[in-house]
Amino acid sequence: MPSWINLPNLFTLVRLALAPFVMQAVMSGRPILAFALFAVASFTDYLDGAAARRLATATQAGAYLDPLADKCLLSGVFLALAATHSVPWWLVAVVFGRDLFILLGVALLMLITPIRKFPPSIWGKVSTCVQIGTVSAWLFRNAVGITPGRMLSFVMLWPCAAFTIWSGLHYAWRGAQAVRLGPDGYTQPARRL
Repeated sequence: MPSWINLPNLFTLVRLALAPFVMQAVMSGRPILAFALFAVASFTDYLDGAAARRLATATQAGAYLDPLADKCLLSGVFLALAATHSVPWWLVAVVFGRDLFILLGVALLMLITPIRKFPPSIWGKVSTCVQIGTVSAWLFRNAVGITPGRMLSFVMLWPCAAFTIWSGLHYAWRGAQAVRLGPDGYTQPARRL
């Protein structure tokens, strides 16, 4: 059995596999199913990290798969919610714009520096948590339709946009630090702003 196959990575693969089903449930107007599937998928994000720490089974494959699964799930669900007129398109543009900005930054760093490892930042993790909360609020609103759910979903738009933008700027700052300090300085834990 390949060394990357372990419990944390299996949780990550479950999240990746659930992403299209959550999107399909949103697009087909089945909000309760969408909310339930998203809740399970989001819980696997907690489970994979907890299992990797507890079992000391972190792998390089997991380091690549985990953010990929997060991006597929969150970006896909944001896109589906916008396509069904639940969330505004400008929020989708912020989420996709930040990810594109980071990908272009990584590509540039790989071209001009020897850096090949790009550890997650604390603000990237916070942004992911806020995006999960925002999607959860909107899916809950669609599933239940009660007034507090509507208010919470609208309130969550602004922190989601703010943390998404801030995390993108933080990654840019870390990229600038990488160029200035070289590969050894970049792999050290980033100072918190």
